[in-house]
Amino acid sequence: MIAYMSIGDFSRATHLTVKTLRHYHQIGLLAPADVDPHTGYRRYATEQLGVAQVVRRFRDLDMPLEEIQAVLATADPTARNARIVAHLDRLQEQLGRTQNAVDQLRDLLTHSGPADSAVELRAVPATSAAAITDIVDAADGAAWMLGALGELYATLTAQQLTPTGPAGGIYSDEVFTDHRGESTIFVPCTGVVRSVGRVHGIDIPAAELAVITHSGSLADVDRTYGTLAAHVTRHALGVPGPIREYYLVSQRDTPDATQWCTEIGWPIFLTGATNAHRATASRAEVN
Repeated sequence: MIAYMSIGDFSRATHLTVKTLRHYHQIGLLAPADVDPHTGYRRYATEQLGVAQVVRRFRDLDMPLEEIQAVLATADPTARNARIVAHLDRLQEQLGRTQNAVDQLRDLLTHSGPADSAVELRAVPATSAAAITDIVDAADGAAWMLGALGELYATLTAQQLTPTGPAGGIYSDEVFTDHRGESTIFVPCTGVVRSVGRVHGIDIPAAELAVITHSGSLADVDRTYGTLAAHVTRHALGVPGPIREYYLVSQRDTPDATQWCTEIGWPIFLTGATNAHRATASRAEVN
């Protein structure tokens, strides 16, 4: 004989509110064992306590309701466990991101950013390169860059062209202001690049840049950007133009993020004043 519980008793037993139980019923996640057709009163079987407890644990782990439904509807234990493990893996990844954010915030509170004196004013000559250009979402930037670099170096090898410097990136303002914009990854090289797939030859124009070096993971690169922007605001004449990055050591070279080294270039107009400041800064560093 089935033993029934009122929705109130079932709520107390499972620590799920009556409102939550009604919602679960409406979406088909946890339907009561019986509903009185005249009064609409919901009654739950004692055998449903275990299911409710499982649902509550999944919700405590922030599993979406549709995924919980999929787990409960999967009869095959192997497939069911695979769904659960996939969610746990996502939680683990999220935990890692949270820990990184905590570590970065602690470091921000206890350590200053890169020194202003680390900024170098530099005139970069024009160069020919193999390049890939696309409209990229910021969230996809790292994966897109790695894929582009792999394709670029493979194309240069196939065409027997020699890289003449580190790979770089040119990023439109929209990449920063809208988190979506035109991005170009390039590898300087000798010879004529034949267009293959996404790869094409390009002439990287000369530029005058305020340059700073960021060491390590790009997770806190905003701090280095902040130092660079403040320096340009105080000591140089910033001009419209895309930001440049040069990847001296990147994820393509080593998975050890502590070894990564990125130069960031902010477009400026070199004047006698900025050249004088550069000379003063250089003497200060020597002294």
